[in-house]
Amino acid sequence: MSAAASTLEERVAEVRGRIARAASRSGRPPESVTLIAVTKTHPAETVLEAFTAGLTDFGENRVQEATAKAEEVSQSLGTQALVAGGPRWHLIGHLQTNKVRAALGTFAILHSVDSERLLRAVSGAATSPIQVFIEVNIAAEPQKYGVTAAEVPALVAIARELPNIEVCGLMTVAPHVADMEETRPVFRALKTLAQREGLRGLSMGMTNDFEVAIEEGATHVRVGRALFGERP
Repeated sequence: MSAAASTLEERVAEVRGRIARAASRSGRPPESVTLIAVTKTHPAETVLEAFTAGLTDFGENRVQEATAKAEEVSQSLGTQALVAGGPRWHLIGHLQTNKVRAALGTFAILHSVDSERLLRAVSGAATSPIQVFIEVNIAAEPQKYGVTAAEVPALVAIARELPNIEVCGLMTVAPHVADMEETRPVFRALKTLAQREGLRGLSMGMTNDFEVAIEEGATHVRVGRALFGERP
């Protein structure tokens, strides 16, 4: 189904159906997978439409853009957000230490923590436990952020010792390839790393490959294009 030729409600239903089938193939219920709707560069109106269509979790790359958007969405929802609970925001892009305080004012979950310095900045700025994923550059792509697989145990150990840090799991961005099956070893490797550290959360899989990611154990998938079409 083309994003341009269908309503958002239809695209949400289609993506949820694909998630459910992939979860079934991995022997899990569909509710074990959190669908994060990636709304970066899309306006607040898109978030409001998606929220009305039943989506609750939204992913943004940039702190400043997300903060302004979240405020606009909150004002538009008004008492509805207080009664039913508003959108839950996930930071899926790189976080600079000088943006930590601003990020904590908007995001419930940080998916891209990739250094001890950043962990300590988050811990020091947080006033209550904040959920984080450690970003891992499994494929060792030089243009991407994330620690190496070998660095994961030490960083997870540090995170567990810090106050106000709740380590949910690991996150990765797989290489962009034509055949999504080629991403399977990347997702499988992340799951193995997480299991070694006793972590259950796996933030992995995007529009091109989220079904393979779910088959390999993803608990959070980050989907934008399949829901909203190409970014403006």
